[in-house]
Amino acid sequence: MAEKDLNEETVIQEDEAVVTEEESGKDNDNKSSDNTEAAGETQQNEENVNADADAEETTKEGETEAETEESDEAAEGKEKKKLFKKKEKKDKKDEKIEALTDQVKRQMAEFDNFRKRTEKEKSSMYEMGAKSVIEKILPVIDNFERGLDTVPADEADSPFTEGMRMIYKQLMTELDNIGVKPIEALGAEFNPDFHNAVMQVESEEYESGHVAQEMQKGYMYRDSVVRHSMVAVVP
Repeated sequence: MAEKDLNEETVIQEDEAVVTEEESGKDNDNKSSDNTEAAGETQQNEENVNADADAEETTKEGETEAETEESDEAAEGKEKKKLFKKKEKKDKKDEKIEALTDQVKRQMAEFDNFRKRTEKEKSSMYEMGAKSVIEKILPVIDNFERGLDTVPADEADSPFTEGMRMIYKQLMTELDNIGVKPIEALGAEFNPDFHNAVMQVESEEYESGHVAQEMQKGYMYRDSVVRHSMVAVVP
């Protein structure tokens, strides 16, 4: 009886040991499963961390590229702005040069007109002064001619008469040198620009409207009339 109880106790202890071993195996399996799950979670976490790091790095690279592009665009914008300012400055400079050139040309043209006007006025004043002097000399010439026309025939070759002719010739030569010339009148067609008709005369020698007689000689200084010829015209 005691041996039977001992055997039963031994079986019970063996069963308990088996149960203990099974539980221990289960615990080990659970621990292994837990360790595997923990390792998986750790690996997943590491992968997530690596993915986040890669994503962050990619983001940083994108941001760097964006910043680089923005920097390039900003540099290009600055360069364009600089070129635009340079061109604008050059355009303003060219406009100023053109304005100054136009001003100089205008001043030169005004000065040239002033010079021409002054020369014309000087020439006109000189001509007026010369005409005034010539007008005063013409009566002297008239008297020379009247005096020589009234010299008697027996004194025509006298030294006095010859001297008067030489003085008259010299005076007319000098007047001719400065541009004083007598107006052609006798036999010419009447021209009111050069002739002053004081009477009409019948003439078989000259046609109607022509000068038949010159009573006072007229003179011109260069292209202007100093004194009109006093004439008689055939009607």
